[in-house]
Amino acid sequence: MTTITNLKKELKIIVKESFREILEQESIKFRALFMPTISQKEQRDIEKRYGKPSKKSAKSLEIRI
Repeated sequence: MTTITNLKKELKIIVKESFREILEQESIKFRALFMPTISQKEQRDIEKRYGKPSKKSAKSLEIRI
């Protein structure tokens, strides 16, 4: 009986972790859908006014939707 209880607990933990991973991946895709896009002209204007972002603070991800 203890073995079955332990297996159920382990399975529950695995399912929770898997669900969290999937939810995180899907939320990243969802946020990417609502991210505004800008033209090259707008990007150049932003860089001209404020400078290019430092490589240290910027992080980018490529997500295929």
